[in-house]
Formats: sequence, C-alpha cells, structure tokens
Amino acid sequence: MRTLITGGAGFVGSHLCQRFLDEGHEVVCVDNFITGNLANIEALARNKRFTIKGHDISFPMKIDGPIDAILHFASPASPVDYLRHPIPTLKVGSLGTHNTLGLAKLKKARYLLASTSEVYGDPEQHPQREDYWGHVNPIGIRGVYDEAKRFAEAMTMAYHRFHNIDTRICRIFNTYGERMRLDDGRVVPNLMGQALRGEPLTVYGDGSQTRSFCYVADLVEGIFRLLHADFHEPVNLGNPNEVSILDFAREIVELSASKSEIVFKPLPQDDPRVRRPDISRARKLLGWEPKIERRDGMRRTLEYFRERVKA
Repeated sequence: MRTLITGGAGFVGSHLCQRFLDEGHEVVCVDNFITGNLANIEALARNKRFTIKGHDISFPMKIDGPIDAILHFASPASPVDYLRHPIPTLKVGSLGTHNTLGLAKLKKARYLLASTSEVYGDPEQHPQREDYWGHVNPIGIRGVYDEAKRFAEAMTMAYHRFHNIDTRICRIFNTYGERMRLDDGRVVPNLMGQALRGEPLTVYGDGSQTRSFCYVADLVEGIFRLLHADFHEPVNLGNPNEVSILDFAREIVELSASKSEIVFKPLPQDDPRVRRPDISRARKLLGWEPKIERRDGMRRTLEYFRERVKA
C-alpha cells in the first residue's frame, strides 16, 4: 500500500505518517510547512518507505506511481494559525480539497477528508450528532476555518456521488498530545505552557464553556479504522467526556504542580459555548471509542511540553 498524507508534518498528520509506516505502507508526506514542523517527521525520514514532498496542495501536484489512499489533513487548525493565515486556510479547504480529490480520481485511490467539529459552529444541539447541520457565522472571524471545512465536506460528497470516488469524512473534535506546538494557540498548549513557565493561566469568559479532549493516539486509531470502513458520510471522532475550561485549567495546575493562578479575559467572538461529540456512529461502524483517560493523556502531554519549555 502507498498512502499520501497532506499536512503530514503537522501535529495529527505526523502521527498518521508514523501509524501507516508501522502498518507497512509506503508513505508520501506532503506539507508546505506553514504550520507543520519538520522536527515532527525527522525520525521518520530515515525510513526508506517514507518520502517528504514540500508543496502547497492549494496548487496542483503531480505524483508519480500508484497511490492507494489519500488522507487530506493539510490546513491551519488553531485560531491563532488560521487568523494569521485566513486566505491560505480558505484555499487549502477549497482548492486543496479539489486538487486532492482530483488526484484520488486519477489514481483510483480511497480518500479521507479531515473535517472538524467546527462545522457545527456554536451549536444549538448538544451533544453534536453528524445529522446536525450546525450554527455557523459565515462572515465571522472564525468563518475562514469553519466554512473552508464545510465546503470541503460538500466537495468530497460531490466527488463521491458524481465521480464515484471512495471517500470518507472524519469530523475531529479537540485533540491533544505530543507534537503540538507550544505556540499553537489552542487551549491545551496555552494552559500547559503557562503552567510550566509559572505564568498565570488564561481562561476566557467565565470558563463555563466546555470542550471534550481526545488523546491523539485514540484519534489516530479511529481515523485508521474509518479509512478501512465502508461508509461515506461524516463520522465524529472525539472523546465524549466533557469538561469546563475552568475545571480543565484547574486540572492542569494540579497535574503540573504549578503555583500559577488563573486569570480571566473576555471571550473571543463566536467562541463555541459547548463542544461534545455524539460518537454513537463511530461505536457502531468502527467499534471505536477513546481508551486513554484524560488525566493519563494530560500527564504524557505535560512531560512532552516540559522538555520544550526547558529548551
């Protein structure tokens, strides 16, 4: 098997590259390194079955030889990143999806799109099921990411229905673990970095907004199973164990043995009030649910960040 992974030098993408190499695949990693990190895949580069291709997938790309599967994970994914790169975010969700679907059509490859829980916006349904259409502000500051992913889903389903491409869509909820960037801007590296540096932990609003955090190894297992399942509509992948951001910050202070205090700042525009996946579909179709308890995953992630804070 030969598998192409866009965004393969990113947080989740690099873990996927490792998993598919472990499964015996040849892996082609495509990344333009806007947010990807070469350090994430340096160890993989010693594997003869691993190829790195520096390319912006928003532009057409030629790949010689057969491709059996394409996983499209290229995109800025944190608010800091997609607000810094709004146009590239829209392009990789639209043009990048179009280009990778065209490549799947040419190579007769199975295709998996990395979508996001952000397609649900600030949801009026809780927990969120795949049949919920969402509550998204298309012209808000977060719309560049939300709508890029919603368009990508529409494009993927159009290629499946019109060109009979063998597609999959995973809607990824908050994920954390090793290889996240400390300056990522998402809640886990933000709070953990602050705790490890002894800085005040920043909580937005009153901290009552909720998130559901899935450890990256659990997510990768779900993605791998979904790629090999015979199902074409979206599937939520995330941890249904919901926690308020304030309680989460308190957990980080406790686990890191930090003396940091918690400070409150205004809630950003269109920040979702709640976020929790209904994973009934994943349980039924894939026999999948998260196995790593949040505190165990947090300890592993804290140790990873502790080394980076020292550096």
